[in-house]
Amino acid sequence: MTAIVFLVQTLFGFFILAVMLRFLLQCVRADFYNPLVQFLVRMTNPPLLPMRRFIPGYKGLDLASVVLAFALQLIEMLLITLLLGQPVGIGGLLVLTMLELLKLLINIYLWGVIIQALLSWFNPDPYHPAARVLAQLTEPVLRPARRLLPPISGVDLSPMLVIVALIFISLLLQDFLGMWTGLG
Repeated sequence: MTAIVFLVQTLFGFFILAVMLRFLLQCVRADFYNPLVQFLVRMTNPPLLPMRRFIPGYKGLDLASVVLAFALQLIEMLLITLLLGQPVGIGGLLVLTMLELLKLLINIYLWGVIIQALLSWFNPDPYHPAARVLAQLTEPVLRPARRLLPPISGVDLSPMLVIVALIFISLLLQDFLGMWTGLG
């Protein structure tokens, strides 16, 4: 069963990640003509375009992406609990689904900030599609941190502050999940 669970998590995980990235890149108004953004749009359009007929956007937010990510995560959680034979009620599945999506959101930003910080050491081409998308994605979490912790002697420590905050939030979520499931 472990191999099947791994396969389910991998297949669903990649597509949920793509949908979440598409949503986040729309939120930060990333360059739509960037090749990486175009890849995400083309990959996620088949399920999203029909959903948009029924689920309108709200104040520039693509709610169809949110609903699709939630539905896919819920299906993944349901399949995994069925494969492992663990009884979970619908309320439990909904809470687990929300927590998994929050963990994914935290991981996207955590790895984005880490990669952005590492790239800053090598001074990459600022016009490279990946560097631009990464900068656009991480700027909303780095900007407030830069206001709290301005550069010291030309060294920007704001990524470290963001990383610590994201790991702290992730640990709080794990504690909450442990208490909620009785494992903590």
